[in-house]
Amino acid sequence: MGVFSGLLVDRPRGKMLVLSQAEVRQALTMTEAIAVVERAYAACSGGLAHIPVRTQVPVLSHGGTAIFMPAYVRASGPGGGESLGVKIVSVFPENPKRNLPTILGLVIMLDPATGEPLAAMEASYLTALRTGAASGVATKYLAREDATRVAVFGAGAQARTQLEAVAAVRRLHHVYIYDSDQGRAETMAAEMVDRLFGNSCQVTAVGSPVEVLAGVDIIITATTSAQPVFPAALCPPGVHINAIGSFTPEMREVPAETIVQAGKVVVDSREAAWAEAGDLIIPWRTGQITEDRIDAEIGEIILGQKKGREIPEEITIFKAVGLAALDATVGQAIFERARAVGLGKAVAL
Repeated sequence: MGVFSGLLVDRPRGKMLVLSQAEVRQALTMTEAIAVVERAYAACSGGLAHIPVRTQVPVLSHGGTAIFMPAYVRASGPGGGESLGVKIVSVFPENPKRNLPTILGLVIMLDPATGEPLAAMEASYLTALRTGAASGVATKYLAREDATRVAVFGAGAQARTQLEAVAAVRRLHHVYIYDSDQGRAETMAAEMVDRLFGNSCQVTAVGSPVEVLAGVDIIITATTSAQPVFPAALCPPGVHINAIGSFTPEMREVPAETIVQAGKVVVDSREAAWAEAGDLIIPWRTGQITEDRIDAEIGEIILGQKKGREIPEEITIFKAVGLAALDATVGQAIFERARAVGLGKAVAL
């Protein structure tokens, strides 16, 4: 099953592997995650995945929401296999008052052949990893080959894995990080130099996107903004945009004018995008675009059914809202690697 096929022959039955966030981090590299996500997207667009609509359960008495995201994926080709799992995410805005994170999560993996529980793993880093890997895949197919300069909007966990994924598929020379909190941007810049780039890339925290936007090749938006985070007039020809922060119909990061003018708008899922992506829904509601504004799913480009970037000057946009198929396939890969190298704790059920 999955990425590391053949490693689970000796898996003890009747036990479930429990993995902490630190162990999830150890189990899979970004380069490996990008390969897993690429196959998952191909499976989704190729009809090899079953992804029910995510279920949201409001907990009104405590002002929270629990979200359940199941998926079954049957990937084809080298390294393929089956993945069956569910991600459970809770969003409780009052949690910081209790010294708890606002968002908490867990991924549970099942054996596709028997339904036996295989693993339970902390989901916050897994989510950041698979979301970063998604943009790594999109950048591989949509950004110019000579792209070296990146502007990052946001300085949270998602921004870090986004940048790591882009750096895995393009050789970067300059990175500019903007956040409404300048201190957060500076902290991320220092961390990326130490952990990711060393002296190979100049990383700078900037006080305004106006300073650098016109000269970049790739834009990453990883914020929770309800309004566009950069002006359309500064969006340079030939830029590729990974827009991954907004995830509701009321949120958006990319100006409507840029959506209209782009050479290609690519999504992770048409159905999910029209249900959740405010970057597209808002200009559609105002009549600025129609539903054919989506040119392709990224999986269709991977499968060769649609074209990626065709000319250097075109603006390309990848809009992802997040698919449970990625949680299932990346979760399966993490489980298999963890079993192979002895990570986690096996718990008898």
